[in-house]
Amino acid sequence: MMRLKLPNGVTTSEQTRYLASVIRKYGKDGCADVTTRQNWQIRGVVLPDVPEILRGLAEVGLTSLQSGMDNVRNPVGNPLAGIDPDEIVDTRPYTNLLSQFITANSRGNPAFTNLPRKWNVCVVGSHDLYEHPHINDLAYLPAMKDGRFGFNLLVGGFFSPKRCAEAVPLDAWVSADGVLPACKAILEAYRDLGTRGNRQKTRMMWLIDELGIEGFRSEVVRRMPDQELERESSEDLIQKRWERRDCFGVHPQKQEGLSYVGLHIPVGRVRADDMDELARLADIYGSGELRLTVEQNVIIPNIEDSKIEALLGERLLKDRFSPEPPLLMKGLVACTGNEFCGQAIIETKARAMKVTEEVQRFVSVSKPVRMHWTGCPNTCGQVQVADVGFMGCMARDENGKVCEGADVYVGGRVGSKSHLGELYRKSVPCKDLVPLVVDILVKQFGAVPREREEVEED
Repeated sequence: MMRLKLPNGVTTSEQTRYLASVIRKYGKDGCADVTTRQNWQIRGVVLPDVPEILRGLAEVGLTSLQSGMDNVRNPVGNPLAGIDPDEIVDTRPYTNLLSQFITANSRGNPAFTNLPRKWNVCVVGSHDLYEHPHINDLAYLPAMKDGRFGFNLLVGGFFSPKRCAEAVPLDAWVSADGVLPACKAILEAYRDLGTRGNRQKTRMMWLIDELGIEGFRSEVVRRMPDQELERESSEDLIQKRWERRDCFGVHPQKQEGLSYVGLHIPVGRVRADDMDELARLADIYGSGELRLTVEQNVIIPNIEDSKIEALLGERLLKDRFSPEPPLLMKGLVACTGNEFCGQAIIETKARAMKVTEEVQRFVSVSKPVRMHWTGCPNTCGQVQVADVGFMGCMARDENGKVCEGADVYVGGRVGSKSHLGELYRKSVPCKDLVPLVVDILVKQFGAVPREREEVEED
């Protein structure tokens, strides 16, 4: 697997075609996944091909540098940056700056290549909080202060097998010009002081717990230019009562006469031909640009309104990547699973689709229910923020035989009222998940059994 740096999830048709050409040669193992960090992962790559692939990435303006291990992962931003009529700020300049700083413009930045553990950052630009700030190590939240635009800072959000924690306020505000200095100071404090022993206790929140939030803040201040860091602003620009929108279907942009179309990529998995087709559609109907979302979907921006009908008639949208998926499919997310990942305990992507399809046969819902699947306790599928989450484990069936199963979580939320879901039931055999999910949807999410729905219609 090769992971990229794709700040803000923005990519081009040329880049997409190149990635398609890379995975095509690897047959059934050659595929790509849209990840929960607005990124591409390409799969099937064999080691002797890597030098040539890296050269090709550079030629199309991509890099894989510092994208894995104990590094800063892909900077996340608003997938509708620059095109949403309701956006607070265009996050692209900030996520690009962060990525350039962290990788020294793709040359490599040794100052931040050996952190105690991986580290996630996002810049919020929407009231919808598409960026999931509460589960990032550092999140920038737009806020005004004394007539100046800038960001309040959250720190410490993370998932791990032993512990999951939401980010907490650093009681700090930085101007737009202070985004990089603050990131540098926080990274240096983590790099210099973070624990490097037990890898289950090396994420940044453990350091914050050890020092206390004020102690950690003091260490950050010491590393800031002029040793100054303003206190948090009360003028938060994010509307707390905002109803979170999904990005599927056709939506008008802030640019008159242009729209974007959100496409559902089932559990984020694409093949080479899919990528070529997405690139073709971006060129013909848009501006040659594609956007990836943390929900593992794709947006085609900058489409002239006169071309929308023709785009919606394209076979790819009719057969594969619908702009209007079923409600239970809209929020379906799945990690790689044991098909490709050595740490995953169970297969996730095909199973997530199969279970959801079967559940749809038994119940109907009136609004989307976000269901996330992860193959192991590392929770790359972010099950704790889902309405219903499934974490892979080994279970025992009714005969006591060991089988693939899942720990089921319920009640996670994203947005301004975000909180982590709680364990609902442990070690459920995968074959028993459908009736359990049906029961959860009826009792907690207002789902209606299909047979009752049919009777009521009669």
